Amino acid sequence: MTDTANPVSGQERATERYNAKDAEPRWQAAWAEARLFETDNADPRATYYVLEMFPYPSGRIHMGHVRNYAMGDVVARYKRAKGFNVLHPMGWDAFGLPAENAAMERKVNPRAWTYDNIAAMRAQLKAMGLSLDWSREVATCDPDYYKHQQRMFLDFLEKGLVARRTAKVNWDPVDHTVLANEQVIDGRGWRSGALVEQRELTQWFFRITAFAEDLLTALDGLDRWPEKVRLMQKNWIGRSEGLEVQFALSQAVAGQPETVTVYTTRPDTLFGAKFLAIAADHPLATALGDGNAALTDFIAACQRMGTAQASIDTAEKLGFDTGLTVRHPLDPSWELPVYVANFVLMEYGTGAVFGCPAHDQRDLDFSNKYGLGNTPVVCPEGQDPATFTITDTAYDGDGRMIHSRFLDGMTTDAAFDAVATRLEGEGAARRKVQFRLRDWGISRQRYWGCPIPIIHCDTCGPVSVPVADLPVKLPEEVSFDQPGNPLERDAAWRQVPCPRCGAAARRETDTMDTFVDSSWYFARFTAPWLTDAPTDRAAVDRWLPVDQYIGGIEHAILHLLYARFFTRAMRETGWAGVSEPFAGLFTQGMVVHETYKDAAGAWVPPADVRLATEDGERRAFHVKTQAPLAIGAIEKMSKSKKNVVDPDDIIVSYGADTARWFMLSDSPPERDVIWTEEGVQGAARFVQRVWRLVNAASAATGDGTADLALRKAAHRALAAVGEDVERLRFNRCVAHVYTLANALEEGLRGPVTRTAAEEAAGILVQLIAPMMPHLAEECWSVLGRDGFVARAPWPQADAALLVEDEITLPVQINGKKRADVTVPRDADAAAVEAATLALDAVRKVLEGRAPRKVIVVPGRIVNLVV
Repeated sequence: MTDTANPVSGQERATERYNAKDAEPRWQAAWAEARLFETDNADPRATYYVLEMFPYPSGRIHMGHVRNYAMGDVVARYKRAKGFNVLHPMGWDAFGLPAENAAMERKVNPRAWTYDNIAAMRAQLKAMGLSLDWSREVATCDPDYYKHQQRMFLDFLEKGLVARRTAKVNWDPVDHTVLANEQVIDGRGWRSGALVEQRELTQWFFRITAFAEDLLTALDGLDRWPEKVRLMQKNWIGRSEGLEVQFALSQAVAGQPETVTVYTTRPDTLFGAKFLAIAADHPLATALGDGNAALTDFIAACQRMGTAQASIDTAEKLGFDTGLTVRHPLDPSWELPVYVANFVLMEYGTGAVFGCPAHDQRDLDFSNKYGLGNTPVVCPEGQDPATFTITDTAYDGDGRMIHSRFLDGMTTDAAFDAVATRLEGEGAARRKVQFRLRDWGISRQRYWGCPIPIIHCDTCGPVSVPVADLPVKLPEEVSFDQPGNPLERDAAWRQVPCPRCGAAARRETDTMDTFVDSSWYFARFTAPWLTDAPTDRAAVDRWLPVDQYIGGIEHAILHLLYARFFTRAMRETGWAGVSEPFAGLFTQGMVVHETYKDAAGAWVPPADVRLATEDGERRAFHVKTQAPLAIGAIEKMSKSKKNVVDPDDIIVSYGADTARWFMLSDSPPERDVIWTEEGVQGAARFVQRVWRLVNAASAATGDGTADLALRKAAHRALAAVGEDVERLRFNRCVAHVYTLANALEEGLRGPVTRTAAEEAAGILVQLIAPMMPHLAEECWSVLGRDGFVARAPWPQADAALLVEDEITLPVQINGKKRADVTVPRDADAAAVEAATLALDAVRKVLEGRAPRKVIVVPGRIVNLVV
């Protein structure tokens, strides 16, 4: 279909009610036939890359998807109209455990389940009328995608950005797999319910810590990211300046060093120390546990807690007194008891901490439990040191040092330096910068993931799969009738010759964490047709970083941090010339809905609820039984609480444009949007109102007395919508469109000419085109305009029509505001004074008297002194 072809059958529909069921699929087919949204890398125009976080193919889109993708589509369509070469692609984050669970539950292959879901969701997204370049579609489970991921793994390995070592993991002994911290619930596997164990397994790691300082400092340059996201990443990276302090053991322990190393950021509080705590897997704890059954049992109990820091922080603080003591580094005659504690992790710091209960809440809880006491050593400004005490709440702020011998009276900063200088001089400590960030463990013991391209040889060790042999494909047929990773049991797939020596060897059976798949897809979109390389370096460098990335706040840390690491690693290996993946980031709010319960306490979906107002009170009833229902809290849409609205139902009942309009109009996009039937119905009514107004514009026969007012309203709305789309203030764009619709409706009552009405209607249509694209195309045709509105350039606002002819000034009498006066913008002081004195509110105050003085501040205010 050519650009000038018109899918609308003609003006015979001009007076009909707008029919979304007819119009939407017709325009979607027309856009597809014209290949309207396919992007040409060779297009010389300025580029603009807009991307929404791609979905997991669960089988159904939800209203959160509708909101997310509608926002991105507004930006993409607007930027096209502004003359940019826009890239707006779509793909699928398709590997992951849910597919394996589905395979086990439904007795199907994860591949078949995944691709069936992709097909269903693709059809749903297309029904939304999104201006996506489907020619660049990727699925991360496709060998044509993960082949290149394996290639980059090998490149990273060669650059020293991949390591293999043993590490503590959460192990599910029933499902025989490693669990992420988030999959451990109350110490049990989220699926099996088995008590999780801590195990040491040999794992593959990406060395994200190699970029820790750069990842931190570069956040300051991401000025189009939300400040809260940057802060979350800064805290996760967790740069700290502290001291590594040596605590000498009072008694020798066989096979162990004479000192325990502690990293602390608060050496100023050393004189408040009451104990030393070590991790359950600290070498000293292991040594002390030999022959000590009680300590061994305690260590085992700690290991059953898993490795999640959040769980450890909230768990009851428990310890085991080893009977061992260490000497205080500032006073060798002062000995501190050594505990094995469940809140200390070997992976953080040195696996040992000194406890200062008065100034750390965790230490205080522990000390109070075991009767170790506390000594305040930092007194807040304004407090009396003689009476300052700590009981149940630690003080972790700054102040002046007390009970600290040579430090007394110093500030905490000065005390830090004084302690560091003394202990460094004695060889008992060294200053150290440390990061909370840990290397990224990517090994997963599951089938449905990207195979790690390594072959293990008894002679040669781990050997890289030759690039010519990539991809290492997953076997087609697998069985899930036993727990654990099917790849371990597939001898035909696993057993291969060593690429280096030819001896019998075996493939790596761990697959990559699915976060790897989503850490570079935005780069692949720039040239997804390449078969011999992950990226076209020129295309990547032209399109990246993504101009506008849109997605949920739940991905603020891991996904975004991993993507930032991956882009740097691609830079180091020559696949990209940029360091940051996303120049602009927007995190939208959730879609929420009321919840409903029946008398038995069962959740009831909104589709089965009838709402009514009785005796001035809003009530809910079951549609089928008419039984009263309890109206509950407004919460995030979730299957568990059944407060879910199916986008397909909305599109069938009202049309995609109605759903898009409501999602954009209800609240600021960064806040949650409350889905209500009344709101959707209001959006549907506005769709019909726009249709009527556009059809009526061509029949306008007014005398033109209101033309100027209408033209000003149209051009002001045009300027305002453009400004607010740029700032992603979509709800304000909607408000400007309503204002223009009101002005057009007022003008069509008689005073405006057809020329002015059609100009305003044309602007109205182009303003709604990014938000309600199907309705806009239909209206564009009714107005007799050529081609697609989706391809029309954004209209230029007439600067002369944006100037206000009148201004309103506040009027103060004896310093108190009494009124406002509206005058021509170019009125002189005498005219402003005359208009002010003529105001009824001013005359009432003056009571016939003349003011002593009238002060006119041009364009600002009028002051009367009486």
